[in-house]
Amino acid sequence: MGNRKKTAIIVAGGSGTRMQSAIPKQFMDLAGKPVLYHTITAFTTAYQDMEIVLVLPEQHISYANNLLQAFDNIPAITLVKGGETRFHSVKNGLQHIKGDAVVFVHDGVRPLVSPALVRTCYEAALSHGSAVPVIDMKDSIREVNGENNRAVDRGRFRIVQTPQTFVSSLLLPAFEQPYDPLFTDEATVVEHFGHFIHLVEGEEANLKITKPLDLLMAKAFLDLRG
Repeated sequence: MGNRKKTAIIVAGGSGTRMQSAIPKQFMDLAGKPVLYHTITAFTTAYQDMEIVLVLPEQHISYANNLLQAFDNIPAITLVKGGETRFHSVKNGLQHIKGDAVVFVHDGVRPLVSPALVRTCYEAALSHGSAVPVIDMKDSIREVNGENNRAVDRGRFRIVQTPQTFVSSLLLPAFEQPYDPLFTDEATVVEHFGHFIHLVEGEEANLKITKPLDLLMAKAFLDLRG
């Protein structure tokens, strides 16, 4: 299979309203560095030849300069303006994929993804065309339908994480489809285009930082890693 080109599209949308913070959450401090510094470093640590496409809302581009100053050696980063939805933001990022590549699409606010998971996703995408990390549900869940609700077997469900990873020959044509509100992530787009989604085991620590408590948990996980 050889060594395929690797590009991580890191989607850093979101204004941080749930954080009650003026600073967008992807630029907040986590152990002395911006959240996005940790996210990007996981990918460049996994593979030396990783290219980073960072998709940002236009009003956050100014923060990106501070972010780049956090690196001793600035990796190959292309800054791209986001769109009105995640689908459109990712589509903007995909314009920068040239030739045959493995493409990782990752939430900027998941800074604790491990280089090992990035490598697992790469290998699985080469074998299966796609690799989407998931973890088991620990909570009991109920399905609510109007006035009624019922217990559901949580064993049949998984919690989806990122990086959602695909070979470009599969991902790029899928993103040529017209936008559908059901496209909540890349897997739904690719699945809608008629492809099977291959699941891999995600990580408990690969949490998404959306509220202040998540930042505390992320700090705790980082301390554990030492």
